[in-house]
Amino acid sequence: MDRPRLVASDLDGTLLRSDGTLSDRTAEVLVAVEEAGIEVVFVTARPPRWLDSLADAVAGHGTVICGNGAFVYDVGTRTVLSANGFDEAVVRSLVSDVRAAVPDVAFAAERASGLWFESGFVHDPLHPIPADAVEAPIEQLAGEPVGKLLARSRSVPAAAFLERVSAIVGERASFAYSGAGGLAEINAVGVTKAVVLERWAAELGIGPQEVWAFGDMPNDLPMLTWAGVGWAVANAHPDVLAVADALCGANDEDGVALALEPLLEGQPRA
Repeated sequence: MDRPRLVASDLDGTLLRSDGTLSDRTAEVLVAVEEAGIEVVFVTARPPRWLDSLADAVAGHGTVICGNGAFVYDVGTRTVLSANGFDEAVVRSLVSDVRAAVPDVAFAAERASGLWFESGFVHDPLHPIPADAVEAPIEQLAGEPVGKLLARSRSVPAAAFLERVSAIVGERASFAYSGAGGLAEINAVGVTKAVVLERWAAELGIGPQEVWAFGDMPNDLPMLTWAGVGWAVANAHPDVLAVADALCGANDEDGVALALEPLLEGQPRA
């Protein structure tokens, strides 16, 4: 495999350990890769507000493509550099159709300014609801584009719910699943990790054949198939393992770091 000019990695389940932390070894390798002249960018389903706790680990790497491509975020300054949002009419149509099919569905919306959520929405227990979040029916959203629309049901089994929502969304938006139990993730049509990563790389004059991408879940598939080399960690979803160009160790075994270390051979180390 040719030496890449850009390394793009998912975070949860890929670069981060199961407890959500970045190992010292992986952090050191990422810094060394950048010092060797290879760009590093993180591409994650996380919203901007879930990246601040990782600022010390990732700030040196500049920007993060987050929300499955909904936002480009500078973690050093905690600034949303750009947003790829929904047309309000499309959001309202999707919400109406999903609610008709799943009456107990609860929605949340990630926007550049923060979180909007309905009272019945089940939050990730590892990430507290921010103080500036807005709690109100999703139908009252106005004035700011939605970067990523989230949906959950308490009554419909996770797999069945995701299948139902995906069918309802159809071609009106981009449907994704990043591994959170029963969480449907919906972006504007054409917004995926791959699309925004391609745009970001092109601004640097980097083509897909010069990119190594690492991931573990179905929402990583567009990025992995776009990149010159798509790597799956050993703990990846079967759909990812089936199409990856290369396999590395699991996230809890510093798999990404192990795959990158050969790039540093012959490089001076601090």
